[in-house]
Amino acid sequence: MKAVAEWALDTAAQRGASYADARVVDERSRLLATKNARVGHASSSDSLGVGVRVLADGAWGFAATQDLGRESVEATAARAVAIARASARVKQEDVRLAPEKPRVDEYTTPIRLDPFATSIEQNLELLLQVDRELLAVPGITLTESSMHFRRYEQWFFSSEGAAIHETRYISGAGFAAFSFQGSEIQKRSYPNSFGGQYQNKGYELVEELQLLDNARRIGEEAVALHSADQCPEGVATLVLDSSQLALQIHESVGHPIELDRVLGMEANYAGTSFLTADKLRKLRYGSGLVNVVADARPQHGPGLGTFAYDDEGVPAQCTPIITRGLFTGYLSSRETASAIGEQRSGGTMRAESWNRIPLIRMTNISLLPGEQPMSFAQLLNATDDGIFMQTNRSWSIDDKRYNFQFGTEIGWEIKGGKLGRMFKNPSYSGITTEFWSSMDALCSSDEWTLWGTPNCGKGQPAQTMGTGHGAVPARFRRIKVGSAYRGS
Repeated sequence: MKAVAEWALDTAAQRGASYADARVVDERSRLLATKNARVGHASSSDSLGVGVRVLADGAWGFAATQDLGRESVEATAARAVAIARASARVKQEDVRLAPEKPRVDEYTTPIRLDPFATSIEQNLELLLQVDRELLAVPGITLTESSMHFRRYEQWFFSSEGAAIHETRYISGAGFAAFSFQGSEIQKRSYPNSFGGQYQNKGYELVEELQLLDNARRIGEEAVALHSADQCPEGVATLVLDSSQLALQIHESVGHPIELDRVLGMEANYAGTSFLTADKLRKLRYGSGLVNVVADARPQHGPGLGTFAYDDEGVPAQCTPIITRGLFTGYLSSRETASAIGEQRSGGTMRAESWNRIPLIRMTNISLLPGEQPMSFAQLLNATDDGIFMQTNRSWSIDDKRYNFQFGTEIGWEIKGGKLGRMFKNPSYSGITTEFWSSMDALCSSDEWTLWGTPNCGKGQPAQTMGTGHGAVPARFRRIKVGSAYRGS
């Protein structure tokens, strides 16, 4: 792979590029899904190619090819330079990169069981067993189960001398049970909605999730929701489970701190951000209990935003985003760091594959657990009255990430410090800074989970990227709650 990269870098230099990098990516994927105890989807794919990114005349150019022959690679690098020169004709200013020491290194995700060493037949049999267990619950009318494995191997070389070989494994699995009665549909998912749980692990993640052991309970909850009371409407104390809070972090913290959105470089796909640069280290984002970090380091955990180096060769870092309620940091790149007075990139540039240019992406945007010991039971016991909501069902947030509404699959009344009646169709809404300022209690590290969001979209052409979000159950006061969905 080094020779492939050298062909690209040499050609770029000969054509006048002031900087160039090449990413050779070898990717393998397996995606399996079942529906109502039948195979719904089974695919295995492989992809190999190189993406070449250059700076010429102060502007970026990018081109890619899956033909790794010398003639094709050199032509691709020449095309990247030509694109950069064309882009330079409409640039507003020259691109300047923050300095970064070039690294020579290797890294591989630590895994216990290679997911690709398991057979497709073995994987499908587990999913079919889960479906059959769900369908055994009277009232369940549709089941969906899935499993996804990915092996992503990348060689990164730059004209500055970087040479980094990194291999990441990603595993994910989950299921959903649906119950149709009349005109009403109720759904319960495990261990999370929209595909389940994803982490940078091997097949051991599937074993840890205990899918089959939880199927009957989830199916019974989906059916029970039909006879549950509608979620009350009004202002209430709200307790969120960690998976729902993870999505809240993703939408109301993760996206608005992407510096390219703030600077207007990324707007068409999903808007900009209310977090303009003048708010850095001045805005009160939340209560003093709110501490959020952007942490890509392996020691943070096996999140989908965990890596050793980003796609500019910058080492993984931990950036304080919200510190005791104060807004303290953005997600940045070598190009954008200077816009916020930083001398170095935050190391957040990532691309979906070899045929996409790197963008600023969320790493693991995590809420740190409470400093005082508090279990979920203790959090409930300290809450006289309120509503506990679990598992996301829907979300809506404006293009500046400020006003939002979230619906969850299930809710529970909190009465006298204990869970009581089940509620269906629960939802809550608010304004980002007001919501985070209302947080007055959260669980400690024993309740902390690093959730994976495998389907975060951004860019044109679109890129789908995995992000991680650590969270614990937490309590929020005076939140507007209601029923996002109405039955007949």
